[in-house]
Amino acid sequence: MTTDVTGLTQLGAHVEAPKTPEEAVMERVPSPHKGTHYVVRFTAPEFTSLCPMTGQPDFAHLVIDYIPRDWLVESKSLKLFLTSFRNHGAFHEDCSVYVAKRLVDLLDPEWLRIGAYWYPRGGIPIDVFWQTGPAPEGVWLPDQGVPGYRGRG
Repeated sequence: MTTDVTGLTQLGAHVEAPKTPEEAVMERVPSPHKGTHYVVRFTAPEFTSLCPMTGQPDFAHLVIDYIPRDWLVESKSLKLFLTSFRNHGAFHEDCSVYVAKRLVDLLDPEWLRIGAYWYPRGGIPIDVFWQTGPAPEGVWLPDQGVPGYRGRG
């Protein structure tokens, strides 16, 4: 079985990292198992963005789970999209939900959720969770596996 990569512009090519999330191009490929409920997980343990007030870096561990309908996100384009946040100033909540909504707009998945586990800023970790609705019944949905922040203990 081969995946149709017709029309992809980034896979296999040298591509500069996009300067902003808005200019980042995410691409998709047809799902090889349409009509089958299965979970795709992307984990980005080194996601970075900038505080919009101070310009200081913020760090998060993102876990994105989705159940495809007709499309899969092409992973190189997703990596480039996530990289585009490195020089982008936005609050944790905005970055987290924006990532999820861009994927929903691109893929129209059966279901999608994001867990964004942000490292402390000012001594307070901020975790952001969003999903499109309840997961379809009967789907095995593993725990995201990211423990709550415990500090040094």
